[in-house]
Amino acid sequence: MRATYGKQLAFLLSACCSWDLVGAAAPFRVKFEVTTTAGEGSFVVKVHPDWAPLGAAQFKELVESGFYDDTRFFRVIPSFMVQFGLSGSPAVSKEWSSKTIKDDDPASAQSNKPGYVTFAKTGAPNSRTSQIFINYVDNARLDSMGFQPFGEIEGDGMTVVKSIYNCGERPAQNMIQGQGNEYLDKAFPDLSKIKSARVINGDEL
Repeated sequence: MRATYGKQLAFLLSACCSWDLVGAAAPFRVKFEVTTTAGEGSFVVKVHPDWAPLGAAQFKELVESGFYDDTRFFRVIPSFMVQFGLSGSPAVSKEWSSKTIKDDDPASAQSNKPGYVTFAKTGAPNSRTSQIFINYVDNARLDSMGFQPFGEIEGDGMTVVKSIYNCGERPAQNMIQGQGNEYLDKAFPDLSKIKSARVINGDEL
């Protein structure tokens, strides 16, 4: 009995320590090099793992794998948000389509304020994969739907974000997933592009 209790206590302590480590992860920054209607530029996303630990970890893995390199901003609604996160390669899109993550604990959730960065998802729970949106306006109405920000645009980066070409919702997501950049570059050559995204140190801003 005493041995069983000891094992249970050890498990609980281990679980608590693991959660603390995740929750205490330090913020990090990701720099996006982009081409917009204003020409070439960049913006930095400051990621806060304590806001959404699972989302932050998924985003970092995507960035470090090069997923967002040479992709397009395919959904732009000036009074709402700008969305990206479908690969230019159909094979990569297929690979990541099944890499869903669980929803983060809403207890740590931030509101969808202007400049805050959030994973897109379907209406189903635990459906986040690779698509991201940046809030153009205060979208607090999304908070109760499970859209949990994990980062924010730093400094004057929103000036660059707001110069992203307004394509509306015309590009078809199923076509992007099936044909990638071949479809987008032919049908929507004016789309703003992400040249690269990488984790940076503070002195690289």
